[in-house]
Amino acid sequence: MPKLKTKSGAKKRFKMTASGKVKVGVSGKRHGMIKRTPKQIRQKRGMDVLEACDAKIVKKYMPYDR
Repeated sequence: MPKLKTKSGAKKRFKMTASGKVKVGVSGKRHGMIKRTPKQIRQKRGMDVLEACDAKIVKKYMPYDR
């Protein structure tokens, strides 16, 4: 059986939790922070967990990270 390739873009953007969920950085923090309220900036700190339907797609890109 040949080895499966991991998508390079996916391994840079996503991490897996111990329980198999997919963690991703919160969007909307790259530029234009003057427009954001302090509350928005606080809430976008750290990582977020993807919904199950999106996580299913990402897991196909990372076959050995389950």
